[in-house]
Amino acid sequence: MARMDALREAASGDTREGILRAALRAFAQKGFDGASTRDIAASAGVNHGLLRHYFGPKQKLWQAAVDLAFADMQASLDALLADPSIPDDRARAARVIRSHVHYVAEHPEFVRLMFEEGKRRGPRMRWMVDRHVQPLYDAVRSLLDRGSTRGGLPFEIPPVHFFYLLAGAAGALFHQAEECRRVSGVDPFEPEVVEEHARVLERLLLGPPDPESGG
Repeated sequence: MARMDALREAASGDTREGILRAALRAFAQKGFDGASTRDIAASAGVNHGLLRHYFGPKQKLWQAAVDLAFADMQASLDALLADPSIPDDRARAARVIRSHVHYVAEHPEFVRLMFEEGKRRGPRMRWMVDRHVQPLYDAVRSLLDRGSTRGGLPFEIPPVHFFYLLAGAAGALFHQAEECRRVSGVDPFEPEVVEEHARVLERLLLGPPDPESGG
């Protein structure tokens, strides 16, 4: 009996995540108003009634999809900020940059969602900022302030510029992937291109590493 309950719980969790992944793609591509819950259910391969069963109204489904979009990125940032093996603040900031580039390359729907919602005033934008974006910004600001005070960063970078340069420069390549392919013949999702993009952005934002620091 306990085994059957565990299997049902696992299946329920998989179904719920499948719905959220489909919802995230739909909201990113079509916006909140353009995304249809019936289309989301069809994309997830579930009955439409399950969406309301798991999440209630469309607004709650959107919020749960946004929570999913931010969860892995927040966990990665928290781990980097707490990792005692990273030698200095410059190296830590570099790891944050590289981690973010790889995240948005793996989740381009995240960039589309942020561009879609971040450009409008309204309750969804305020909810997203208060719940997710503000804590990320505060964590990055704290890292930059500490690095500036200790001298671990090569120059003082105003946090707002660092944060939005990172968000825009990291995501644009993947958000505009089709344009990039036509302009340059380069597929931005190739692993070596993603890694090069991370290296370039690190140098642009932080300057070259100090060879003596190992950063």
